[in-house]
Amino acid sequence: MIKINPKVRNIMEWGYCIIIAVVLALLFRYYVGTPTIVKQPSMYPTLKPEQRLFLNRWNRTTNGELQVGDIITFEAPSTTTVTASQIDYNNPVAMYKNEPTNWFSKFTYYFLEVGKDSYIKRVIAKEGDHLQIYDGDVYVNGKKLDEPYLQPNVETHLERGALYDDLVVPENCIFVMGDNRSESADSRAFGCVPIEKVESKVLFRFWPLNLFGEVN
Repeated sequence: MIKINPKVRNIMEWGYCIIIAVVLALLFRYYVGTPTIVKQPSMYPTLKPEQRLFLNRWNRTTNGELQVGDIITFEAPSTTTVTASQIDYNNPVAMYKNEPTNWFSKFTYYFLEVGKDSYIKRVIAKEGDHLQIYDGDVYVNGKKLDEPYLQPNVETHLERGALYDDLVVPENCIFVMGDNRSESADSRAFGCVPIEKVESKVLFRFWPLNLFGEVN
């Protein structure tokens, strides 16, 4: 029997504990939830840059249903603004052309999220909904959408070369927009987001402390 020096044994035991802790933390982050920091002003005034949020990923893990009004994060499309020659009203789905091809790149990109960009937006319409944008307002299935989260007198128009203003949301997709309509690159510009690209739903805000709680 090989006798191991007690100091070496202690180091090995600590190493095992650290590895197990890291693995559990990564699994929790991917399947259950994770904190994040708001980086852009596209969800202003609901969310502001440098605010801290906790994201619920259990909804993705269990294939939970999203609702209109939910604030979500999703993988950023490879093309953030389609051109007139690229647009397809029969299949208005965002383009994802930079998918990793081997197991290692998939692991680092999807699981570790290295080199992966994500957007945070609000669900505006779901599969089968007829969405229209005109006269500064959003209509879903012919009814004007009530949007109390917008700033007073904010109007919704096509911004930044956006072209999608009248479409039926395809199967297994959602239409998303930022609350800061004039400063948001969203489904108006790149199309509907496949449900499989949704990463999480905002659960609550924990910083600043005076705004701690649910985000609507």
